[in-house]
Amino acid sequence: MNAQVLHAWGDALAHEKIATPAPGRGEVLIRVEACGVGLTVLNYMNGNMDRRPELLPRVPGHEFVGTVAEVGPEVHAPRVGERVMAYFYLACGHCDYCRLAHEPLCRNLRGNVGVVTNGGYAEYAVLPAFNCLPVPERLTSVEATAVIDAIATPLHVNRRASIGPTDVVMVMGAAGGVGIHMVQMSRLFGATVIGVDVDAAKLAAARELGASATIDFNAADAREALRAAAPTGVTAAIDLVGRRETLAFCLDALDKRGRLIMLTTFAGATIDASPRQFVRDEVSVLGSRYASRWEVSRAAELVAEGKIKPVVSEVVPLERVADLNAKLRAHTLLGRGAITC
Repeated sequence: MNAQVLHAWGDALAHEKIATPAPGRGEVLIRVEACGVGLTVLNYMNGNMDRRPELLPRVPGHEFVGTVAEVGPEVHAPRVGERVMAYFYLACGHCDYCRLAHEPLCRNLRGNVGVVTNGGYAEYAVLPAFNCLPVPERLTSVEATAVIDAIATPLHVNRRASIGPTDVVMVMGAAGGVGIHMVQMSRLFGATVIGVDVDAAKLAAARELGASATIDFNAADAREALRAAAPTGVTAAIDLVGRRETLAFCLDALDKRGRLIMLTTFAGATIDASPRQFVRDEVSVLGSRYASRWEVSRAAELVAEGKIKPVVSEVVPLERVADLNAKLRAHTLLGRGAITC
């Protein structure tokens, strides 16, 4: 089969012919139809998630959708011919957190699809049956690639942060793959949304999809613009960028009893704040990690119901995935990209 293969940590993939895998016990072989492309894959390729040499060579790509082509022993669902999307975390399904539908916190987590196992930058991929989730009939494969992470993650964040109609939510990185859907999701939860990004076209897209105000982070008057949009501060700031300066901007933006929600884990990112601020203003800092299998399935339903619009701005064939990677590095890709096989 054709595949994009990572042989060394960095940003270069090799388009190769490799053996088509076979499903083992409890596993499913999927004919990949489309796979999402986002910054998480670039971070993995650069070695920011795990640099163990035994993990290479590897086929990246965790946001893939396809049709079941074959099932291994002891698999009762899904069945051959059914459309499925991949769940990113290789959770055990048996520990206390998995039983509570908190699979990202699994006590026996084996790692991630496309990191410790081959992913969807190929014509076929093998997944544990546990990691196969059904795709609603009304969703195209490309639309479903955005559900797996870029839409499911905002659903988890808004539930975790208890976002509601009284909230003013600021989304840092509002036009990125997760951010453009975070804007929509927070609006769906009833909040007023302020989008922060760095490009006029991206800010316009955030406004089109629900942001009541947008702020250019690089503008000299960014803080003044924020005060104009939220005179007393925001009740929740969601940082999807994870740099020291963006975290500081988010923390400064909070009203009393505000919540800072962090999703990134980049090395060197710190919060420059005195404990006094947390006590004085009763500020909360929340970490948020991916989404549960239920949340991924519910996110797909929200798309099928027309409540969330998947934003996949560019689709290319498998052999041209480097084009999307270049746009991600340059921060010119709106929303998500996808490859088709």
